[in-house]
Order: sequence, then C-alpha cells, then structure tokens
Amino acid sequence: MDVTDLHQRTVAEFVSRLDTVGDKWSAPTPCSDWDVRALVNHIAYEDLWTVPLMEGATIAEVGDRFEGDLLGDDPVAAARAAADAATIAAASGLVAGRTVHLSFGDTPAEEYAYQLAADHLIHGWDLAAATGGDRRFDPELVDAIAAWFENREDLFRGAGIIAERPGGVASDDPQDELLLAFGRRPDWPG
Repeated sequence: MDVTDLHQRTVAEFVSRLDTVGDKWSAPTPCSDWDVRALVNHIAYEDLWTVPLMEGATIAEVGDRFEGDLLGDDPVAAARAAADAATIAAASGLVAGRTVHLSFGDTPAEEYAYQLAADHLIHGWDLAAATGGDRRFDPELVDAIAAWFENREDLFRGAGIIAERPGGVASDDPQDELLLAFGRRPDWPG
C-alpha cells in the first residue's frame, strides 16, 4: 500500500472514532498518563506539527507554538481540522520527497509518514477502547503497519516510545499481535 494512502486512511480511522467520545472526555485510556481529552490533544498536536515539518521546518523553527490545549471548546472540530491539515501536508511532503527534520535527526518524509500512520492507528484503538467505540480496524491497514513496524519494535521500545509487551497474553489475530507489539493489552481494561 502506498504510504500516502496509508497515512490518509489511518488518520480517517482515528477521526471516525471521535464521534464515539460523547461526554467521555475525562475517561481513562490504555495510555495510563492520558485521559481521552489528553489523547486526542496529543494527536491534534502531532497533526499540527506535521504541517511545518513536511514543509521542511526544523524543530527549533516550530518552537512551542503548539504547546498546551489545542482542542478548545469544540475538541472534535479542532481535532478534525488538525487532521485535515496533516493529511494535505503529508501528501504534499511525500510527493515532493522531502526530508523531515525530527528531534533524532533528518528523516525521509516516507518514514515520518509511517510513524504518523502507526500513531493514528494505535491511538485510534486507544480512543475506541476508552469510549466504547469500534476497536476493529481495516485488516489492510493493520497488515501495512505491522510489516513496517516488524523491524522497528525493539528500536521504539529501547527509545522508550512504546511500553513493554504485556506478559501472559498471546493471540493469533494480526490486530491483537500489533497491539501487543505496541505495548497494549487487546482486552483492555481486562
């Protein structure tokens, strides 16, 4: 699957789950440090960063302009607007073959788009789990992220980006296996 399509579709999966939030903005999520609002704010933050980074800006040039609460009084609309901007910026950056200046070094736009796609898919699951939404994703998206992540799991875990794999949990389901790789319990809050 083309990474531009993958990014767009995973962003859409996340955005579609915003409709399940309702009044659950303070509900806990599988990310123990975040409630639903903080989780959605994290993704909006990431989406807003996508625009200048895909345009070639450095971390220093972006600075702290996206710090704090980005969701305001209409969190769903704010998150959707950020997602729309990120989708356009990612597609543009990918077509241009840009290099993205990340905190750990210069990275091809394609690799950055895979990272963003994975974050949207996994946090989309977190959002669904926290709000009682649909936890199942398109198997094609799961397979694409799993194939990309297979050789990166140890690197991400070693950098502290993802939690340890939960012990005592095994599954033959590809989505469950991907969640386990990202340090999630597929039966959360089980």
